Order: sequence, then structure tokens, then C-alpha cells
Amino acid sequence: MSALYKYETHMHTSQGSMCSSSPGAAMVDRLYQLGYTGCFVTDHFFGGNTAVDRFLPWEVKVRLFCQGYEDAKRRGDELGFQVFFGLEYGWHGTEFLTYGIDMEFLLAHPELDFMPIDEFSDIVRKNGGFTVHAHPFREASYIRMIRLYPHAVDGVEVYNCGNYDENFNDRARAYAESYGLPMTGGSDAHHAWCHPGGGIALDEKLSGPLDYLERLRSGRITEILKRDGSLSLPVPEDPWSGAVRPNPDLLPQSVREMIKEKK
Repeated sequence: MSALYKYETHMHTSQGSMCSSSPGAAMVDRLYQLGYTGCFVTDHFFGGNTAVDRFLPWEVKVRLFCQGYEDAKRRGDELGFQVFFGLEYGWHGTEFLTYGIDMEFLLAHPELDFMPIDEFSDIVRKNGGFTVHAHPFREASYIRMIRLYPHAVDGVEVYNCGNYDENFNDRARAYAESYGLPMTGGSDAHHAWCHPGGGIALDEKLSGPLDYLERLRSGRITEILKRDGSLSLPVPEDPWSGAVRPNPDLLPQSVREMIKEKK
């Protein structure tokens, strides 16, 4: 059997997601150690548990939000590890993994700040991107109700390693099968020290996000990877000691001036 290439499709960094304890570079280091070929950085956008101050001007918010991806990409380039941009768009607890867009797209569309999911999906698709419904049947305190958008998504995350109940994954698969929606998986990793495994395996390397979309549509996801507890490291004494939050000092001077004006 030919070699398989593992990809992380659902991952958070401490620069972009308040619930993550590890910066992008640390997440890439861990994935590289575990034998992954590449990843998508999918930090929580402004309607979710973002690490960015929501009250900043749009350009400032977007540039701060992208720091987790940029940190991961720099480290990935050093290691020969593929890093692609993405985000997790949240609307009242319903979340869409979004791919095939970039920072320039975000900067050009401030109306995305808090848009209903069907409208968000439409504008993403019109600009060449695509969405996957993340953990559609998860039950949690921040999820007020389960909402399904079978005609607004390009795929369904049928195995999410962050789901504490396997029934959530089983229901997601049944949902995808009932609508004939493409199926994928992700780890939903937030911490480098306890990456649970997960993601997808492919028979060839991805050439980019739209290659991922083509494989989804054509059913060429070789394997959806499941949780593997053996991939965890000992819990650090202070798991949050390495967290890095978005840093305005890294922004261009003209953008930093916007922050001063706000204050």
C-alpha cells in the first residue's frame, strides 16, 4: 500500500482562539512530530470564542486574528510542513469550518462580522471558498440549539475528536449520508500537549485548499482518522503558560494608529 499523508483540518491557536493554550508554531511542531503532512488553521472567528477584541476596527481585528495562522505558516515553511488558512465561523453556537479564503478576502468584507450562516456560506462560495459543518450534533452549554444547513455546506465533519460522546459523531454521519453530503473529520485540537489524533489521510499531498474541496466532492478522502489517546503528552504543570495572544506590536504602524484612535 502506498504511503498516506495525514492532514489536520480543524485546529486552533492561542493567538486566534481564547480556548487554545498553544501558539501556531507549537501546534505545527506537535503535528510534525506526530507524522502529519499539513494542516488548516481554523481559529474561532468573531462570532465564536475568539482571542481578538471584538470592538476594534475591522482591519485591526482581521490582522490580529490572522497571527495564529501566520505563526504556524512561518514554522511550517521552516519544516517543509504544509499550512493552509481557514477559520471556524460561529453563529449562536453553530459553527462552520471555512476554507479557500484568505486575509485579503476578510479585509474586503467587513459585513462578515456577524452574519447568519446561510448568508455567510453564500458570500464565501461566490468568492471561491467552501464550508464544512463542524460537529453538527455536539451538545454543549454554548450551543443553544442544533441547526442544520444541508444546502449551505460543502461537507460535514462526521468525526470530531473533541466530541465527548460518540453519539454526536454517529448522528453527524447519519445526517451526511441522508443528504448525500461529503464527509470529513478533524481533531478540533486546541493544545499541542494533548493532540488527540484525527483529521484525514490522503493518498497524495494537497496542492491547496481547493484540492481539498475537489477530494471532498469526488469522495477521495482515503481515510477519516479517529481519536488516538496515545498521542497525548503528560499534562504540563501550567498548561496555559505558553499561550500567546494576538500582539498589536506586530501590526503595521498605520494599523496600530487605528487602535490609538479607538482609545
